[in-house]
Amino acid sequence: MNNTQKPKGPWIHRFLIVFFTAFFAVLVYWALGFLVEDIRSIPGPLYPEIEKEYLDPGLAEQEKALSREIAETERAIAGRKDELRIIGDTSGNLQGTINQLLELQRLAVQKSAALSDREQANLSDSLAAFLESQRRYQAVSAELSRLTELKETLLSEKNTLERTMEEKRRPAREEFDRLIERHNLRLAALQLAILLPLLAVSAFLVIRKRKTLYFPLFLGFASAVLVKSALVIHQYFPTRYVRYLLVAGLLAAVGRLVVYFIRSAAFPDARQLWKQHREGYEYFLCPVCEFPIRRGPRKYLFWTRRSLKKLVPPEDCGEDEPYCCPSCGTVLFEECPRCGRIRHALLPWCEHCCGEKSLEEEKETEE
Repeated sequence: MNNTQKPKGPWIHRFLIVFFTAFFAVLVYWALGFLVEDIRSIPGPLYPEIEKEYLDPGLAEQEKALSREIAETERAIAGRKDELRIIGDTSGNLQGTINQLLELQRLAVQKSAALSDREQANLSDSLAAFLESQRRYQAVSAELSRLTELKETLLSEKNTLERTMEEKRRPAREEFDRLIERHNLRLAALQLAILLPLLAVSAFLVIRKRKTLYFPLFLGFASAVLVKSALVIHQYFPTRYVRYLLVAGLLAAVGRLVVYFIRSAAFPDARQLWKQHREGYEYFLCPVCEFPIRRGPRKYLFWTRRSLKKLVPPEDCGEDEPYCCPSCGTVLFEECPRCGRIRHALLPWCEHCCGEKSLEEEKETEE
């Protein structure tokens, strides 16, 4: 019988195996990302080209012309408003000058005097300028009103035109959505046509090579392909369909794990069986029924898996004889047929002479 226990190696080696396995999975995921991005770069349908088939180019030109005219009207309105502001400031200054001249004329009348010819000329010029300013103000106000009405008319025409174009754009958008959905499905099919075979191959390798030395490489590769495939499916397919696929996959995986553990418990292989027996002996519990192994200094003590570390056994009384579990009758310690000393009955090697015990003999002993 070959020893199934393999050396674990130094802890730094085990750490590096885990680290580089994860790094290998990241590199595989990265490479698959490049492949997926190249497929996504395939050009799809363009909305402007589809819109040309459903929308009259004359309507678009008319809309652009209306937009330009509205913009020019808005600039003209802004210019008229600035002009009104300047005229208003000028009229205010002229009105202040006229008020000052009228005040001087009133004081001159009170003193029985008259304004000078220069002051009379200034008053006449100020009145004429003020009247001209008022006339210009009224003219600019009328022009501003006309421009505002024109802007409202243009906006109304543009709104009507936009509603007409919107009605014609609706079938164009529907056609574009249909084409873009078909394009996305085609991209998803191309990506999954590459990822799903890789996923199947990686799953096959993980199952077939799980007991080999290079199993971590296969596991890292399978993990990267699985994550990238799940992301692609989630991106292109509706969530209500993805959740069913996810639940179905989880049900299959959990069911497979349950079947595996049930079979492992009912029909354990040699490695699992010896591991179970070794753990039972380590905790001084029967590997079959977990009844305490009360022999030697622990003959009159009680413990569990949790309390074993706190238990301080008395001094060794030197008892070394065959022993079977009083609960299930399993032989736990027996004489070694090679050296005659007491050995563990459910472990493959004798601790005194390294005598080997086959799995069939161990099962007979356990039975």
